[in-house]
Amino acid sequence: MAGPPTQKDIERRAYHLWEQAGMPNGRDREFYLEAERRLGEELIRHELKTPDTL
Repeated sequence: MAGPPTQKDIERRAYHLWEQAGMPNGRDREFYLEAERRLGEELIRHELKTPDTL
């Protein structure tokens, strides 16, 4: 991923998490926020592993 996650990236990840959880009703915001958090963490881990920071 280049740069911060887009809204579309977050929505895709949230949908995937929702599917994995059995598609429960009424928890859209929860899955969106979880997806946003996870993608942010992945970005940080990726940035920490770049060659210029080793």
